[in-house]
Amino acid sequence: EAGRPRKSEYRKFKIEGPGQQDDFAAIQEVVTRYLTRRRDEDLPIPDLILIDGGKGQLNAALEAAEQLGLGEVQFASLAKREEEVFLPGRPDCLRLSRRSPSLRLLQRIRDEAHRFGLAYNRKRRTQRTITSELLNIPGVGPRRRRLLLERFGSLAGVKSASVSELATVPGFSTRLAERVLQHLQTGV
Repeated sequence: EAGRPRKSEYRKFKIEGPGQQDDFAAIQEVVTRYLTRRRDEDLPIPDLILIDGGKGQLNAALEAAEQLGLGEVQFASLAKREEEVFLPGRPDCLRLSRRSPSLRLLQRIRDEAHRFGLAYNRKRRTQRTITSELLNIPGVGPRRRRLLLERFGSLAGVKSASVSELATVPGFSTRLAERVLQHLQTGV
């Protein structure tokens, strides 16, 4: 809005379908889920949806919009290597001057989307590591893991707690607290 990001409109998508390793399928899934929600909740559709990628990624997004009956949605894609802009219906790419304010705006949008997406994926990866490390401890299941993280805030917080502090968590005996700390400190 007015050249500035509207962070309240940022959305995170966990790829659910087979698109986890397929860029085109992932784009189709995200565009489908995003536009379906906007349509079903009677929310405004953006003036332009910028796709990160080339002609193939753009076509995947266009196909998703068409399947929803939303072919009027405007798309463009920006391919990173040569900073080429692809538009629907154009057989060739648009090459803007590297100094073009229009290209710089598109790059800022793309780079902000990358930053946001990478931060989300980093957080998910960290969460998976914490989850698996705590769930590998005999006697600690999803409920106890949740209680530990609620009480101590992070895996580092759990590791730095004393046996007596861990034993104050509901469902934790002194023996289990000792086992948790031993496992976190030695991996056994």
